[in-house]
Amino acid sequence: MSPAITTFRRGHVAVVEMDVPPANFVDPATLEDLAQTLVELSTDGAVRAIVLHSGGKHFCAGVDFAAEGLGAERVAGARAFYGQAKRIFDIPVPLVAAVRGAAVGGGLGLACAADFRVVAENARLHANFAALGFHPGFALSVTLPHIVGAQHGAELLLAAERIDGRRAYVLGLADRVVAEDDVLDEAIAFAAAIAAQAPLAVRAIKATLRARIRDELASVLEHELQQQALLWQTEDSKIGIAASIARETPAFLGR
Repeated sequence: MSPAITTFRRGHVAVVEMDVPPANFVDPATLEDLAQTLVELSTDGAVRAIVLHSGGKHFCAGVDFAAEGLGAERVAGARAFYGQAKRIFDIPVPLVAAVRGAAVGGGLGLACAADFRVVAENARLHANFAALGFHPGFALSVTLPHIVGAQHGAELLLAAERIDGRRAYVLGLADRVVAEDDVLDEAIAFAAAIAAQAPLAVRAIKATLRARIRDELASVLEHELQQQALLWQTEDSKIGIAASIARETPAFLGR
């Protein structure tokens, strides 16, 4: 296990912490370690639910574009990244994301791969892809509309709207909203309530509820990657990513 990924138990609840300073940016190697940890925990009969939370201030700030490669290297990295994402979607036990700070881009995708989200009031959730000039990934083009409804999902994706935990709760993106200091305890309590139920029934119900997304997942991830590969070559994508790194407002050209 990577030193970035640690675990502990609270009864039948396993708690997984991802800690990649300073903002929990995630790359294919870290996501592979996370996916492997979740898969291994889900095969332990004593684990009936899992909580995913972050060390530091932020749940996950997505991909660090300042450190990421370009061109074919970026596409290859994204393909590896989404292969690990699929493994996270496939875990059979319920997963609760404890979200504080930023859940941006791929970080929001990771939160939406969970079955439930406990979110801090002052968290910042942002499907920022259109503001970066390219297509959403991590299956967010399916999971976000599935969670919040088609219209709200379209608004969050097309307008790249940044929302806090209270707004996320109103939209249905957050299942619980609490003070920042209470996020982990609330997520563990939420997971413990699930873990107290009949474990075989819980796994069967999760499989039924997630069947449509899981059936579509491979084709969705491939489609998203193809669209990203095309759009990463555009001037607008270069402008959007550069503006994000510089913390400026992009002026897109439509090419």
